Amino acid sequence: MSDVPPDLKYIDTHQWVRVADDGTGVVGITDFAQEQLGDVVYIGLPEVGETVNGGEEAGVAESVKSASDVFSPVTGEVLAINERLEDEPETVNEDPYGEGWLFKVRLADPGELDSLLDAAGYGELLAEQ
Repeated sequence: MSDVPPDLKYIDTHQWVRVADDGTGVVGITDFAQEQLGDVVYIGLPEVGETVNGGEEAGVAESVKSASDVFSPVTGEVLAINERLEDEPETVNEDPYGEGWLFKVRLADPGELDSLLDAAGYGELLAEQ
């Protein structure tokens, strides 16, 4: 069973967001997603200052066996990207909920979080797959 931290919100395309008290969010891919991809060799991320839209493509993850779009769980302005992934994309495999984060975003509408899956809901989704 894949790891599903309880403090995150999820979308059904296997991305997560961790929201801080200041209204910023950190986005990444789930443990399940990195397992399905296999060894990640490239991560394409949005530009700082760009607006990403909840549920829409915000980047790409490429592995030795496939490529997959990365979707943003939330809408907002990209504040930072994880530059470490340029040289060490495998960090996504090693620590998908920590050092393997993808980008940080200022949420445009915190109410958008209410429509995302909690850990229990995401766990149910995984059980169906």
